[in-house]
Amino acid sequence: MLAQPCYTDRHDAGRQLAKHLSHYKDQPNLLVLALPRGGVAVGYEVAQALQAPLDVLVVRKLGLPGHEEYAMGAIASGGVRVMNPWPGITVPPEALAAVLAKEQAELLRREHLYRAKRPPIHIAGQTVILVDDGLATGATMRAAAVSVRQQHPLRLVVAVPVGASDTCQSLLDVADEIVCPAMPEPFHALSLWYDYMPQASDDEVRSLLQKAWHAHAEHSAEH
Repeated sequence: MLAQPCYTDRHDAGRQLAKHLSHYKDQPNLLVLALPRGGVAVGYEVAQALQAPLDVLVVRKLGLPGHEEYAMGAIASGGVRVMNPWPGITVPPEALAAVLAKEQAELLRREHLYRAKRPPIHIAGQTVILVDDGLATGATMRAAAVSVRQQHPLRLVVAVPVGASDTCQSLLDVADEIVCPAMPEPFHALSLWYDYMPQASDDEVRSLLQKAWHAHAEHSAEH
């Protein structure tokens, strides 16, 4: 029998996660980067609680042809590509190229849609908290972390409300700190640990980003 869900929804998860990150509140040079789409609601709550700016880092899973639910890798902003080979499975080069082209196009579409004409994210010298709604295989988070690492942050924290224990441990080679309050065993599927986890929409992502940018601008003006 499985344990009860950990969180009501992504906003509840973000508020709970923020409590475990409270030592970063009001730190200078702090940036919360959320992985869209599902990570944005979580990241929004974390950024609000920590009084930090919020932005997005777009990452796309590379689904195994014919079994798209399994990640053979991921790509992230900045030309990062991380592969996650499956033992005994070989993907023909032309099939891999087709998946890459499709996901690269979607990555660029989302970057333009979510960030519009905002300038590139400044990461060098910043403490970056990289947020998603959970960690299963970790392929997308690893690609995101590698992308951030290439831009020389002061510190890189991977923060998720719930995740598979072995996946969290596996990311310690790319992150300075992993914050994951709930690591249920067995993990099974991410959706089991939320009461309500609908597919997040592009409109929701854009709306939350606009609210976060406005709130942070007001907070900065007051200080």
